[in-house]
Amino acid sequence: MTKFLICLMFFATALMAADKSVYDFTLNSIDGQPAPLASYKGKIVLLVNVASRCGFTPQYTALEAVYEKYKDRGFVIVGIPANNFGAQEPGTNQEIKTFCQSKYSVTFPMMAKVSVKGDDKTPLYQFLTDKAANPQTGGEIQWNFTKFLIGPNGRVLARFEPAVTPDSPEVTAAIEKAIVQARK
Repeated sequence: MTKFLICLMFFATALMAADKSVYDFTLNSIDGQPAPLASYKGKIVLLVNVASRCGFTPQYTALEAVYEKYKDRGFVIVGIPANNFGAQEPGTNQEIKTFCQSKYSVTFPMMAKVSVKGDDKTPLYQFLTDKAANPQTGGEIQWNFTKFLIGPNGRVLARFEPAVTPDSPEVTAAIEKAIVQARK
């Protein structure tokens, strides 16, 4: 009987995780206002954990270019600052915002700094990295600029590791495919 209950609990937990989507989470905007991810329902979203003092920080240029290219087709990028790797995002939210706007002319939505790894991992990243909820894309975040492509239903479509640039053929093909699928 005990094995049965354990299996039943595991199955129920997996089902609950499968019912969740990124739309079940709210972050704070970089200006401190609640920003429910449900406001992006129906859009293709690229969630990116970002940092201002990282070797991958120049990806902000490509992120902004990709955002500009696709934003009128139901696509949005959401930057999520995190200081989990090498203390490469030490600033305040205001400092991060100023840096992104002045150095990279970022216009896509930016969220307040969160933790994407460890005991204080924000619930959104608990979900994104959960192998039960996202078997193809789950797993711990390894570094800054990990990208999650989210479909219009709030489900994770793809994950791209930091070295894969936002304007790479791999990422842009996935974005374009998702946009086409969303219109069907």
